[in-house]
Amino acid sequence: MIDLPRSLRNNSAARMLQHPREMTVLEVLTAATGYLKDHGVEHPRLNAEHLLAHVLRKKRLDLYLEFDRSLSEAERAPFRRLIRDRATRKPLQHLLGTAEFFGRSFLSDGRALVPRPETEQLVELVIKHLAGGPEDIRILDVGTGSGVIAITLALEFPRAAVSATDVSQEALSLARENGIRHSVEVNFHQANLFPARANRFDWIVANLPYVVSEELAGLQREVQHDPPAALDGGPDGLCHIRRLIESAPEHLTPSGCLALELGEGQAEVLSSELAALGYEEVRTWKDYQDIERFTIASPRRRSDDHAS
Repeated sequence: MIDLPRSLRNNSAARMLQHPREMTVLEVLTAATGYLKDHGVEHPRLNAEHLLAHVLRKKRLDLYLEFDRSLSEAERAPFRRLIRDRATRKPLQHLLGTAEFFGRSFLSDGRALVPRPETEQLVELVIKHLAGGPEDIRILDVGTGSGVIAITLALEFPRAAVSATDVSQEALSLARENGIRHSVEVNFHQANLFPARANRFDWIVANLPYVVSEELAGLQREVQHDPPAALDGGPDGLCHIRRLIESAPEHLTPSGCLALELGEGQAEVLSSELAALGYEEVRTWKDYQDIERFTIASPRRRSDDHAS
């Protein structure tokens, strides 16, 4: 049974979850949904379905074919533990051990940022720009975290040479595990932005920390389970991104591009700074929430680049 706080012992959903009698799949899902809803979890039914499918080792949609099946105590006990943990706002992805990204399953835990849907859009933009072009290109993913950007691009462009960096050894260990999981070759490096003695890259892609430091405490409770270093972008959220845009030109080929994910309200400021640094063709795209979220820019070619 779930060890319930006294304030919740009279809650009907909580009582049903700890009920000693046999319960069907539908009854368990209904009770868990109410419990999660009482704790302020978004999309409580979907969360409950994912967790029960995980416990039963089934696909989530298969549960709809088994609503009347009785669940044994051996099946209900681990599910109750997961529901209790989710009610504390531990991320669903950490409880499942995986996160979906670009139609693929990646290992996910507290070693790195949980992949966000917005970052899928960043990858989509890069893929669209690369479509129809040379396939034997060099790509660098800066601040790779769990490795989802680098691994996805390596899978989408098998002839590309993909590298990735992160300052966190823990994040890199997770990224390497994901590389093995997807049987793809990515050169992972522990580095602050750029790998040592690297060749120039045709594309540099980065989802660096961009949350304003003073806003960290107000983030959604699930997000606060991510490593703070993967979120904190300094006083205005742009401290890591500024270091990247200042040094990226010397690491890009003459026709190379820099693709960035940004925080809300940062695109206009960053576009001005990119222009001041000599970048050209600076373009910004909105995410599905109508927020200016992504910027792609090319450094102005230098005279020695033209001569090479």
